[in-house]
Amino acid sequence: MTEVPDGDERDRALIAAHVAGDKDAFTTLVQLHRDRLWAVALRTLSDREEAADALQDALLSAYRSAGSFRGEARVTTWLHRVVVNACLDRVRRRTARPTVPMPEDGDVLDPHDALGDRETALELEAALAALPVEQRAALLLVDVHGMPVDEVAAILGVPSGTVKSRCSRGRARLALSLGHLRNRPPSGAVPPPTATSATGEGGAA
Repeated sequence: MTEVPDGDERDRALIAAHVAGDKDAFTTLVQLHRDRLWAVALRTLSDREEAADALQDALLSAYRSAGSFRGEARVTTWLHRVVVNACLDRVRRRTARPTVPMPEDGDVLDPHDALGDRETALELEAALAALPVEQRAALLLVDVHGMPVDEVAAILGVPSGTVKSRCSRGRARLALSLGHLRNRPPSGAVPPPTATSATGEGGAA
């Protein structure tokens, strides 16, 4: 059995096999990248049902349009572009909502988040959900998923400078929304004693 190459070369081989009629090739490609694509959809839309529908739409679109993939970008870049576009289309079609539903427990709390406190992480998710969707998408891809700015620009179909601007504005909004967390003691920390607690209420006579 021929060894399957790793990374983008492997992904390109799977795309080519799918276009050539291999019934399992696209499923294999999706299995390799589904978790990351799901995370992008879920964080972008902040709603499990919306994210699931957007991901399904995106994968169906990618399945049908794989023959048009020209190899000018990495396969993962192309897949992310399809997913992000599906998410943005859903956001633009939404009617105004009074609130944005938060995902269920554990669905978007990345274990690699710098903030380990659950309450703080939930506040971060809510602040991200409140960002304009273009800023949110750029910020998630660059800061959360660690993608290079040039690759994110290719995914979003905008110049690199626009990605940098959206990230900068998004970070500024998050700093305003989450500024109060800077003075919050770490989870489980014991607050310093007050004068009353140090001497006992009423104090000794």
